[in-house]
Amino acid sequence: MAQVKSFGERIADAMIEDGLLTAAQVEELLVLQKKENKRFLNLIIEKALVTDVDLSVSMGKALNTPPVNLTKIGVPQEIANLIPREMAMNHKVLPVSRVGNKLYVAMADPLNVIAIDDIKRVTKLDIQPMIAPEKAIVDKINNLESGPVTSMSQIIDEADKAARELKEEEEIEITKETKEEVNLDQLIASGEEAPVIKLANIILVQAIKDRASDIHLEPFEKAMRLRYRIDGALIDMPPPPKSMQVALTSRIKIMANLDIAERRLPQDGRMRVKVGGKDIDLRVSILPTVHGEKCVMRILDKSNLSASIDLLGMDPDSFSRFKSAIDAPHGLILVTGPTGSGKTTTLYSALNELNNPEYNIVTVEDPVEFQIPGINQVAVKKEIGLTFASALRSILRQDPDIIMIGEIRDEETAEIAVESALTGHQVLSTMHCNDAPGAITRLDDMGIAPFLISSSVILSCAQRLMRRICKNCKEPVVYPPKMYEDLNIDPKMFEGVQLFRGRGCERCKNTGYSGRVAIIEIMPITDEIRKLVIKRSGSMDIGKVAIEQGMRTLRMVALDKARQGISTLEQVLIVTPSH
Repeated sequence: MAQVKSFGERIADAMIEDGLLTAAQVEELLVLQKKENKRFLNLIIEKALVTDVDLSVSMGKALNTPPVNLTKIGVPQEIANLIPREMAMNHKVLPVSRVGNKLYVAMADPLNVIAIDDIKRVTKLDIQPMIAPEKAIVDKINNLESGPVTSMSQIIDEADKAARELKEEEEIEITKETKEEVNLDQLIASGEEAPVIKLANIILVQAIKDRASDIHLEPFEKAMRLRYRIDGALIDMPPPPKSMQVALTSRIKIMANLDIAERRLPQDGRMRVKVGGKDIDLRVSILPTVHGEKCVMRILDKSNLSASIDLLGMDPDSFSRFKSAIDAPHGLILVTGPTGSGKTTTLYSALNELNNPEYNIVTVEDPVEFQIPGINQVAVKKEIGLTFASALRSILRQDPDIIMIGEIRDEETAEIAVESALTGHQVLSTMHCNDAPGAITRLDDMGIAPFLISSSVILSCAQRLMRRICKNCKEPVVYPPKMYEDLNIDPKMFEGVQLFRGRGCERCKNTGYSGRVAIIEIMPITDEIRKLVIKRSGSMDIGKVAIEQGMRTLRMVALDKARQGISTLEQVLIVTPSH
């Protein structure tokens, strides 16, 4: 027992060092371990405090055992066959490579001496343990079950043979597509089967643990594809078997209260799950494709919302300007940027700051992303005539103090937003523009009179999300002169500054990045800018004056993040425009 406890404490130290657990959490777990007589690792897994990958990395540190990312490597069939499948599944092990007399084996528990002895007895080789999450090992074994991958030469030989046979027969038999009959009882039954429920739960839980924003389940002719969008990038995951496609889609539909018998039309729904003691909302979208229904689930985690605007990561000057606009009694505040740039999250953070019993706060959104207590939220439903414009007209009769509009898309909505700001309401909204000055000219393009724009808009922002460098594999880097040339900046700006990058590790799935940070361009509407607006000056002219008055552009803010070691110069180049 003493040995197990010592190992648990070593893992705990590694997790505290990596910022995965707090000292208070570890103390609580150690007390619980003594009380319930359970293994420290089992308690961490039960409470879902860290992801499988993070746990493996920390175990590897504690044991001085290298981790292995099974999703990134191929295991030759002859290597996999060295350990009988039943033994591999029983011990949760998988041979990954052989060098001479050494066999490198991925193990969920490298301390399992019984497993190591069994493998040594069967293979007659020297075993070198490596560490990997249990789920990754099981998935890899299951994927190998179908047999060895066909080589390119085999494919060519088979194609030549088929061509010869076709030439000899000189005829092709055309088969008719069979129409699949929908049996509602069978669909419901298949969606309620235990393996399907377990598979759906595993997909959801793993996505939430990996901090994914979206889950993509995609059907193809002979296989399915499962991808998670993590930090803005789609990452392939071990896919479910094609045979479970219909049952899995039916299960998701049942969870989201959708019509499981309807497979010809798109459907949208919502569901709520509880993972690790947290309530997670998911928005579900079903889209019929030629090979079945594609399912995309947007994960809406309230814990990702900033409790207040001071956690958005702005520099002191930009924060001061943003805070002044939020505290203003009336006026229109615009946050611009492309889809997925975090605009709505920024507005929600501002609403959290303003959420007070003294104010009547009403939002109109399409759809409602997060439900916030104390705020009246209206979801747009175009099919019944409830548009942004019609909802706003009704909201203005509800004696509101603060109004949030999910997005200004048309002239009618823009007119009501401007009029509301001019009649003593504070209005917050998003728009699709490239930069902060562009929001002003966009309103002009929509047909709003320049004198109304200059009188109503008090602040315009532009926002992007940059990927953060993974703290676990962060290392210094020296960039070539070409990088500074591509960024159109003077290398002297970075003299004496150490820049960093992520090398790529198990924890960040070899991307070098983990998490994202918002970069925000803040442009208050000053008297000088109002004069330019009335003259209908272009966004470039407005931007020049704003920069002279202290506005920091997206590029400037992004370069600061690289200078501070938060992100990389590659991200600056990818995320921000050149000016």
